Amino acid sequence: MTPYSPSLILEIRHSIGAFSGTAWRAVDWRVVATEAEKYTALLRQVEAEITSRWGEGRLEPTKERIEALLDLLGDPQRSYRAIHLTGTNGKTSTARMVDELLRAFGLRTGRFTSPHLSQITERIAIDGEPISPRTFVEGYREIAPYVDLVDGQFDIKLSFFEVMVALAYSVFADTPIDVAVVEVGLGGAWDATNTIDADIAVVTPVDLDHTQYLGDTVDTIAAEKAGIIKPGATAILAAQPPAAAAELLRRVGTVEASVAREGLEFGVLERSIAVGGQVITLQGLSGVYDEIFLPLHGAHQAENAALALAAVEAFLGVGADSGPLDADLVRAAFAAVRSPGRLEAVRSAPTILLDAAHNPHGIAASVAAIAEAFDFRRLISVVGVLGDKDVHGMLDALEPAVDEIVVTQNSSPRAMSADDLAAQAVAVFGADRVTVEARLDDALETAVRLAEETDDGVLAGVGVLVTGSVITAGEARVLLGAG
Repeated sequence: MTPYSPSLILEIRHSIGAFSGTAWRAVDWRVVATEAEKYTALLRQVEAEITSRWGEGRLEPTKERIEALLDLLGDPQRSYRAIHLTGTNGKTSTARMVDELLRAFGLRTGRFTSPHLSQITERIAIDGEPISPRTFVEGYREIAPYVDLVDGQFDIKLSFFEVMVALAYSVFADTPIDVAVVEVGLGGAWDATNTIDADIAVVTPVDLDHTQYLGDTVDTIAAEKAGIIKPGATAILAAQPPAAAAELLRRVGTVEASVAREGLEFGVLERSIAVGGQVITLQGLSGVYDEIFLPLHGAHQAENAALALAAVEAFLGVGADSGPLDADLVRAAFAAVRSPGRLEAVRSAPTILLDAAHNPHGIAASVAAIAEAFDFRRLISVVGVLGDKDVHGMLDALEPAVDEIVVTQNSSPRAMSADDLAAQAVAVFGADRVTVEARLDDALETAVRLAEETDDGVLAGVGVLVTGSVITAGEARVLLGAG
């Protein structure tokens, strides 16, 4: 790591108050009436500055840049305990559940998740709420001189995601918090978040995704994700394909970590459908917790709940010998869980569901949940995907569940064009079941119209599913007034 002289660091610290980034020069303060408007305007400019960097959809196998930045910042990630989450699907929902449970037991939390649905501030939450534009802007103002310094030391500048990780860790330290709940961005071992030494490493189900960076087999992907399991930590493992389980357990043995596995030490004992979600009974590490209402749909969300509960039990140091946690607090925490963009109903008549599933495994879980929780007699899907995904696999998983599909594209530079997606969709659905709309707003309008084309004119049991990407779900959320 490049050494920095104390005098240079002191000079940087003195310069923070005179931050000269383009974000501050670009705002016309004559038209900004209130402090809230001021920071909202600044947030837009800061976001543009950060997002102009190398995108988060790429992985370079080095942590040198982020480690150099955190070193200059005084290693803020060492000032609190942490629960670190990786896996292919379910990370964000599980992180939200962990957050709710920790706060139910009196701990102040910081949560870092990605990507965001509607606002960049969603990525960094304190006590369950996204940080304010002011906190985001001032937090960035404090780290910006150090970002510039590190940029000058490497051939490749800090990426968007690396800056976001440093910002989150710094905000958490400044707040301060008791525990950070941190979701990896991509993979595990080389992810920028893996600069934190977490007490608990949570691994949700591992499947094929981001194969161009993580490998094209489940075992190679699992080996990369296993990198978040630190010496002496406790690994909380979801049920895994055998090849993934072998790699994860190999890492556990190598670093002498403890382990708890879904289906052995913890899991879902019972679940039943309820209005607005499901009622579940969980086997935790310390006992059985029954009559838990979870306001999310699908067996996969019940499994996420079991994973979250085991993680928090391990974090709080309870187990079979100590007895269970306060069941009423556990129930209250799960009842309060919200996971926007995960089979989220945002309209009725027809019902419009937003779902961020972006790989075949995620689509399959959502399709199963829809069949179980919604009695649709007609379902139209709006689909917009990123070009580096297993699009054919996603469409195959979706096809049995929907009557027609409206293909579109989101605003990401990585988005697959509507025409290219249509070509793949026709091969799966047939031309008569595919409509193309290049704009997402037009796609939503078309899907609602198609859903309403019933023989009897009754809209009960008619729905629209918007899926294929977190970005598609998030942009639809804004267009529909829910974000």
